[in-house]
Amino acid sequence: MWTKEELDRYHRQMILPGVGPEGQEKLQRSSVVVVGAGGLGVPVLQYLVAAGVGRVGLVEMDRVELSNLHRQVLYATEDVGRPKALTAKERLLALNPGVRIDAYPVRLTAENALEILGPYDLVVDASDNFPTRYLVNDACVLLGKPLVYGAIHRFDGQVAVFHHPTEEGEMGPCYRCLFPRPPAPGAVPSCAEAGVFGVLPGTVGALMAAEALKLLLGLGKPLAGYLLLYEALEATFRKVRVRRNPACPVCGENPTQRELIDYEAFCGLGRG
Repeated sequence: MWTKEELDRYHRQMILPGVGPEGQEKLQRSSVVVVGAGGLGVPVLQYLVAAGVGRVGLVEMDRVELSNLHRQVLYATEDVGRPKALTAKERLLALNPGVRIDAYPVRLTAENALEILGPYDLVVDASDNFPTRYLVNDACVLLGKPLVYGAIHRFDGQVAVFHHPTEEGEMGPCYRCLFPRPPAPGAVPSCAEAGVFGVLPGTVGALMAAEALKLLLGLGKPLAGYLLLYEALEATFRKVRVRRNPACPVCGENPTQRELIDYEAFCGLGRG
């Protein structure tokens, strides 16, 4: 039974074709975990919570820094030095107190990934480093969960949905099908080294949130089997077809990797 507050809050979403009260109930019964509460994670979390997803997890071990604030608009100057996970939970509950927020102020590792990600219906990778991306991907394949992925670099971004059936009905690729091996250490500069257009993660994060909500509601055509490329300076979008690799060691026909590994070593970064 809907309360008057819930009807008022979600009215403009519930009157959409394909959503309705049934779709809103789907969202309330759904759960999503977002890995990373930084540039990409902030808009994803804000829109999922605002939409009324019943349970939202966030995994983030960092603290708020002043250099975050030009793009991570969930945080304020007074938050500098505070843990992002706990600060984000506080702000998200203020946005929508009817949503359950699970904050994990820890580093996601091969030891805890399956336990943390396992209870959720959908995983969103909003991380900013390659070891975490490969870890999240492999965990999702092992857990049998779809993965919404996004990444940014300077003025450009990309979004995809991995390990989910395509419109043809076949299982789509995983992250490793697209990127079998990580780049050499130092080949791709971090945001701290290369810079990032402040509005870019907001745009890409909103696209990631849209894919997540489409998957939860069963609406439209998700980006399974495609990589969406966005170039902010040219104001262009381009969809590239990506197919599953039958020889993929994680999701292929004869997988050889059946457990999580040391991803820092896999990415050439050593242990720890």
